Amino acid sequence: MSESTFASLGQLQDAVREFAAERDWEQFHSPKNLAMALNVEAGELLEHFQWLSEQASSSLPAAQRAEVAAEMADVLIYLVRLADKLDVDLLHAAKMKIALNARRYPADKVRGSSRKCRDP
Repeated sequence: MSESTFASLGQLQDAVREFAAERDWEQFHSPKNLAMALNVEAGELLEHFQWLSEQASSSLPAAQRAEVAAEMADVLIYLVRLADKLDVDLLHAAKMKIALNARRYPADKVRGSSRKCRDP
């Protein structure tokens, strides 16, 4: 796989699928395994922020920021691969979830508050 910029999640999905196929990793990429790997990578991302203050978490040194970016990429790659295996359109799913959250958390009722709202 050549180094390139992906213009869409679909292009990233194709590249990740090709990467796995070239290594004969399809056999390992069940939805269960991908979800578990996604969780592991999310935990590795979280480790970078453990014990940091709010301010420190917003102003990471360049080297740590690069490590965080790599962990974020791992999370994205596993999520995209899982969506591919389950035939989920992530952009559509995100659009639907944002619409649901807009109904569940009306701006005029939750502005400035981190409290949960009840479902309408």
